Amino acid sequence: MGIKSTQAQVDEWIQTHGVRYFNELTNMAQLTEEVGEVARIIARRYGEQSEKESDKNKDLGEELADVLFVVLCLANQTGIDLEAAFDKKLDLKTKRDHSRHHNNKKLQ
Repeated sequence: MGIKSTQAQVDEWIQTHGVRYFNELTNMAQLTEEVGEVARIIARRYGEQSEKESDKNKDLGEELADVLFVVLCLANQTGIDLEAAFDKKLDLKTKRDHSRHHNNKKLQ
């Protein structure tokens, strides 16, 4: 699964099953909501909060996929080639952070 092909797949889904993209502000609010759902699962399942019975069947993978879907929608509707942007960011982080992380005593 490449990012570019996944962006195209999301766009095709919107064109086929949706009426149109929600506007950017609505999608930003939707993204915030989905990230909150991921945070709730992680805080309760892996953090120090106890997990409520109603949360035990929540699927973290499904919630992360919801986040990805909305991110891809935002990229599509704002004309971002997310694969190119990601490749550029990874290159920048590799150059900037390689030695920094290896020399970080907290990570040893």
